[in-house]
Amino acid sequence: MLHLLSPAQRPVQTTSDLPGFWASSYADVRRDLRGRYPRHPWPEDPAAAEPTRRAKPRGR
Repeated sequence: MLHLLSPAQRPVQTTSDLPGFWASSYADVRRDLRGRYPRHPWPEDPAAAEPTRRAKPRGR
């Protein structure tokens, strides 16, 4: 069981089917979280994205 948390450490979604989550639900979660947390990276393809340590600086 995987519990996906927002950057504020609030639960967003729970899944036991990780491949299914990336294939279907991630797009909806990404759309919602991009609006709430615009400074954080939300890649379209997280499997191919470069890892990051921090959010984007303010004003950029």
